[in-house]
Amino acid sequence: MATTSPTTRTSRLRAWMLEGLSDMGKGRTATPAPPEAEAPASKLEHKGQPWWRVMCLTGVDYFSTLGYQPGIAALAAGLLSPVATVVLVVVTLAGALPVYRRVAEESPHGEGSIAMLERLLSFWKGKLFVLTLLGFAATDFLITITLSAADASTHLVENPHLAETLHDKQMVITLVLVALLGAVFLKGFLEAIGVAVALVGVYLGLNVVVVVTGLWHVLTEGHVVTDWSAALTAEHGNAFAMVGVALLVFPKLALGLSGFETGVAVMPHVKGDPDDTEEKPTGRIRGTKKLLTTAALIMSVFLIATSFITTVLIPQKEFESGGQANGRALAYLAHEYLGNTFGTVYDVSTIAILWFAGASAMAGLLNLMPRYLPRYGMAPHWARAVRPMVIVFTLVAFLVTWIFDADVDAQGGAYATGVLVLICSAAIAVTIAARKAGQRGWAIGFAVISAVFLYTTVVNVIERPDGVKIGACFIAGIILISLLSRLGRAFELRVTHVELDDMAERFIRDISKRTPRFIANEPDNRDAEEYRSKKDQIRADNDLPGTEDFVFVEVTVTDPSEFEAGLTVKGEVLHERFRVLTVESSSVPNALAALLLHARDLTGVRPHVYFEWTEGNPFANFLRFFLFGQGEIAPVTREILREAEPDREHRPRVHVG
Repeated sequence: MATTSPTTRTSRLRAWMLEGLSDMGKGRTATPAPPEAEAPASKLEHKGQPWWRVMCLTGVDYFSTLGYQPGIAALAAGLLSPVATVVLVVVTLAGALPVYRRVAEESPHGEGSIAMLERLLSFWKGKLFVLTLLGFAATDFLITITLSAADASTHLVENPHLAETLHDKQMVITLVLVALLGAVFLKGFLEAIGVAVALVGVYLGLNVVVVVTGLWHVLTEGHVVTDWSAALTAEHGNAFAMVGVALLVFPKLALGLSGFETGVAVMPHVKGDPDDTEEKPTGRIRGTKKLLTTAALIMSVFLIATSFITTVLIPQKEFESGGQANGRALAYLAHEYLGNTFGTVYDVSTIAILWFAGASAMAGLLNLMPRYLPRYGMAPHWARAVRPMVIVFTLVAFLVTWIFDADVDAQGGAYATGVLVLICSAAIAVTIAARKAGQRGWAIGFAVISAVFLYTTVVNVIERPDGVKIGACFIAGIILISLLSRLGRAFELRVTHVELDDMAERFIRDISKRTPRFIANEPDNRDAEEYRSKKDQIRADNDLPGTEDFVFVEVTVTDPSEFEAGLTVKGEVLHERFRVLTVESSSVPNALAALLLHARDLTGVRPHVYFEWTEGNPFANFLRFFLFGQGEIAPVTREILREAEPDREHRPRVHVG
């Protein structure tokens, strides 16, 4: 009987874990991209779904908050819950909605407000700012997973048919749901819009039944409204005092603003017009605006209706920890007024959509992190593969669930912080965009909205610091791991492709008929004396005869914080005798190494490159290379070549004098 060796099993496991991993930077990546991998023509492929179907994809995140939002609102605002919810709806329709409609215009490819701010900021400050926002985005998505799982387990535990069996099992059930989510993604999860449509349709339909039933009981039991209004007046005095208090407690209800960032993230799924182009996808933008507006209106109606009926029909003590309506206010009404059979159907629907909201959040994490971190060089190489990242996110979700003891109320602050920070970033981004476009009125309006959201964020952080603490942990972790990763990948060849203009290719082919020799030159005055003296110095340092021919290579550093990019090489003849290749890159050693490998592959001849030693402390020069793309050029170029080409016989030769 044949047995499988441990080595074979390990290799299979590794191959399965890293399936789909891109090996950019390992081996010979400096070759031109094949024609089929090039960017498509400006005409868009018109594959996609109608906007209303895509709305359901973001709706599993947005609409599922009805599972816990009314209960959290009742705990935060008490009898003022309906008034505070009206304030939330006003902020949603007059603030968040206009902001994200503008984001859809400015960033129509699903990159959202983070990409807008990334374009506005350059160099390391831009990268660090984006990493900070990614930390809060990670908070948002991970708390979505843990909060949704915790609320789903609450619906299970509190179900009358299962209450005795599952008593005190909420933590275990939550961890099982999170683990199940991770297992599905390890197997391979295709986010099906059809499933989202079915879930959202059933869930909203059941909520309509609960809301209508609740309103019927409010109308037929008129005393509940008078009791509520009397208690409200006795507690707050007059309408102005009520509105004032509602404004103060509004930040605690910010969970109801979730879903907008997901709304713009799913834009690529929206079907556009036949004449849409990549630069101007007008139909996709119009469809996304309809998506955002319709989702906001639907949610606003449900938020107001559910906050009203739950406040007047459910005793306040039931909202508190241990109460039957804690984390499941609408389910409480479903069981109370429509019976346990309907209530169980409602519970199943709620659990399904909450679980799918976690799946949507996991898909968002897997889409968001690889979009930025590998491009910055700030992710381990295995982070390009889905399965290792699923394991990491699942373990972090376990930790967050354990820290919060699977408590829905306790996680509300952390979730709200992540949501609010992303909305603030979007509001600030569209304010800057409107100002740059010369739209003074819109700029002022968006600035006011930004101020409102900044106030809301600050108040939420002060009152419930858990969110910013978790966000800070994610930010610190992301930045630390990112910097260590970038340091570990410092000698990786990170040029995606090399393009030569006609003159540059002519230089390389001509010099390869002899021994191809390149001189790395830092451009200064670029006069004839500079090139003449440089050539004489290289000949003297390396004891080369005067008959040897050279081509100069000059690299200009653009943005050293960029990690991966293509390379465009231009050739020119200066002072009628010196051939010079000019390159723009984020890193001098990487550009030189990529050019040498490309020249070797193009001509089949191993090239030589000549440097002079860099003056100064080697450690300081390495830091200059790490942060600014230049410094200790010669040894770093050689190390990049050594990693990219293990065979010494085929590796371009480096000479230093």
